[in-house]
Amino acid sequence: MTQTIAPAVSAAPRPDPAVAELLRSVVDTARAIFGAQASSILLLDADELVFEAVSGQGQEFLVGRRFPAGRGIAGWVAASGEPMVVDDLHDSASFDRDIAESTGYVPNALMAAPLVRGDRVLGVLEVLDPSPQARSGLPELDLLGLFARQAAVALHVLTTRAPRPAPEAPEDPSRAELLRLLAEARRVLGD
Repeated sequence: MTQTIAPAVSAAPRPDPAVAELLRSVVDTARAIFGAQASSILLLDADELVFEAVSGQGQEFLVGRRFPAGRGIAGWVAASGEPMVVDDLHDSASFDRDIAESTGYVPNALMAAPLVRGDRVLGVLEVLDPSPQARSGLPELDLLGLFARQAAVALHVLTTRAPRPAPEAPEDPSRAELLRLLAEARRVLGD
């Protein structure tokens, strides 16, 4: 799968309140679903990843913090467009301990999935120290990937929204994709 790494969404110091609310909801929900100590969304802005929403450890001070997009597991996920689970970060060559230490929280395990819209990687959804049961296999990684896709579509819809179309206008394809992903998430969670 060919992915383009691009700052499709500008990481601004004062985001649209609806975007901030969406991102906060995503990290809170991801943290709850996976029984994690923390969750974060990092968006690409030029050649950096920016913490745009954080739930749990670091939520008081990490939003707005930047680091080079080519570093760490989040950087690898953004570059590859593939999700990753690491059960023991002490043995991971991809884990950038210096970045983790600079945030004030060094996790032991991590799950990360790209926020992809079309062929563009918008950023990364991370779940830090998820419960052992939540990171036990491919179904959980698939669920994280599905949730990240849903978040990316919702982010795209919010950041590219135009005035509401007249009732007779055809449905926006982004909205249709968001509704499809919501239905798919309900199906996965219901299984």
